Amino acid sequence: MFPTLKAHSRSTLLLTLTALLACADMPSQATQETDVQLSAVKFSNGLASTRWNRRVAGLLALYPPSNGQAATSRILTYLSIAQYRAVLAADASNERRVSASVSAAVGGASVAVLSAFFPLESTNLEAQYDADLAAEQWPGERLKDPVAGEAIGRAVGAAVNASVATDNYNVVSPGTPPVGPGYWVSSASPIVRSLHGTRPFFLTSASQLRSPPPPAFGSPEFVTALAEVRAISDTRTPQQLALANFWNTSVPPFTAGALNLIADSLIEAHQRSEREAARILAYANAAAFDAQIACFDTKFTYWFIRPSQADIAITLPIGLPNHPSYPSAHSCITGALMTVVAEALPSERRKLNGIIELAGLSRIYGGIHYQFDVEAGQEIGRAAAALALSGSLR
Repeated sequence: MFPTLKAHSRSTLLLTLTALLACADMPSQATQETDVQLSAVKFSNGLASTRWNRRVAGLLALYPPSNGQAATSRILTYLSIAQYRAVLAADASNERRVSASVSAAVGGASVAVLSAFFPLESTNLEAQYDADLAAEQWPGERLKDPVAGEAIGRAVGAAVNASVATDNYNVVSPGTPPVGPGYWVSSASPIVRSLHGTRPFFLTSASQLRSPPPPAFGSPEFVTALAEVRAISDTRTPQQLALANFWNTSVPPFTAGALNLIADSLIEAHQRSEREAARILAYANAAAFDAQIACFDTKFTYWFIRPSQADIAITLPIGLPNHPSYPSAHSCITGALMTVVAEALPSERRKLNGIIELAGLSRIYGGIHYQFDVEAGQEIGRAAAALALSGSLR
């Protein structure tokens, strides 16, 4: 059901993916600018959606949220949905000859949403918005009305904030973990519930994408998968350790934030329009949002034991999240978000699929997941992306 890769196959895959991504924009590099971008009016400055999306990383560093991974995904999802709907509304007004600025609409929506999530930064956010409006614009935007655009954006942002207030976030308890062989054991910290119980965007129910049961504890398939994690733990190479640490996005901007920075850079590199940029980010983030709901529904259905709990000799160079092992949440998020971006930017598909694979491998190299955790997470992520791409956020 979940075949385990042999050691030499893993090494070959790692080398191939590392070479493939050698020139890719990774989370720590995503905000760097090339000489080509340093023009009088940079293309990146012309996209309000990616500019405001990037600013979230700085806000998270100032105000790291509790339930950080899920909270970050939630902020970015509602932000990007507000941006996308603001673009649509501004475009619709232009069809009625109002000539509203799309960029101002995106900025107005962004300020409204981010001020709600980061109220202590409201004044600074308004100042950033004013500076954006005062900056040199692309020729097409100079002919648009920023006042009309701002009014549209703030109205859209207010509507999205009203939806945020009723999304049932962090309300539903995961329940009490069962006790016995093969079950995960919580630490003294509160169980991380992620987006468990939160209202989805495309799922018809939290269980819609629930994974099939993991290999039975003690079965030959389980023993083989556990032995693989132990073997890696015993012989972990510097390259494997570096990969585990690189993708251990457990601090701001967290997993969703790091992936958004990659998406921002690719969107700008491909010079997508404001409408397309906002659409990509909205659907990618909403897919990752739903993937986490499905992921933690699966986690709290099976409560499966972590490798280091099944074999205490397994070492952990990265922190062990306080939630069950199956499936990998990192793989759920990465699989969903990167798949949507790949559909929008097909020339980047190999690179983005490589990111999905590397991020998954990193969790095995870190000793915190089995291969079947990663594969199930990637399957949920890609399925959530498919639902998003066939759905609507209008």
